[in-house]
Amino acid sequence: MPERISPEQGKARFDDGQALFVDIRDPHSFAAGHLRGAVHLSNANVDQFLADSDKARPLVVYCYHGNSSQGAADFLTEQGFQAVSLDGGYEVFKVQFPEALEMPDA
Repeated sequence: MPERISPEQGKARFDDGQALFVDIRDPHSFAAGHLRGAVHLSNANVDQFLADSDKARPLVVYCYHGNSSQGAADFLTEQGFQAVSLDGGYEVFKVQFPEALEMPDA
């Protein structure tokens, strides 16, 4: 099982800039808003992500509420990444830390 981190731990990792945040929500949700600097990961681009990403860089995987991200973090850990799952997901993060969001121009 991958490590799960709290929203506060996620914010600390976001602020220190060392981790890559990986958004596994659907493309429409990602386009509507995501964490600044996050990459969108889906079945369509997972092979490219695995080929191009630095396995030494820690990953913080998030979804809507922190459930699906556990399986994705587990998969990425099996592929040799240091991946953790963000408890509460995007929905908690956007309420607690709105300054961390990147929203499309209205």
